Amino acid sequence: MTPAIVLTDNPSAADREAVVKGLIAFNNAVIGPSGWRPLAVLVKDPATGQTLGGLTGATFHGWLFVEVLWLPEALRRGGIGSRLIRQAEDEATRRGCCGVLLDTYSFQARGFYEKLGYRVFGTLDDAPPGYQRFYLQKRLADLTRGD
Repeated sequence: MTPAIVLTDNPSAADREAVVKGLIAFNNAVIGPSGWRPLAVLVKDPATGQTLGGLTGATFHGWLFVEVLWLPEALRRGGIGSRLIRQAEDEATRRGCCGVLLDTYSFQARGFYEKLGYRVFGTLDDAPPGYQRFYLQKRLADLTRGD
């Protein structure tokens, strides 16, 4: 049998799940379960409970991946972003992570992350055209050595 190859911009949830499950099974066979666990540090309006911004990501394979960090303009430059990162790092450490991985664009917050100890380990030019995407990491305390 020759399989059909189908290009789509609207895969079903089942299509995506089939691909992801296959990759997870392969990875687990080689390096063991990832321990994937969501993580969020949210900024809430104390009066309404509405989420105003925050950080979302997940821990897996001993690392925290920060998927998104966003604050509305009125909440920027007051230390809240740094607090979000520190809380996420603290939780990642409690979960046994050795580091944090995130990315940002040249028009976003590279300097903010570098001030917090992150370093660029990769750059993708023209993504989107005329801009750069930076990949940053920060090593947390090595729990195996007790640092």
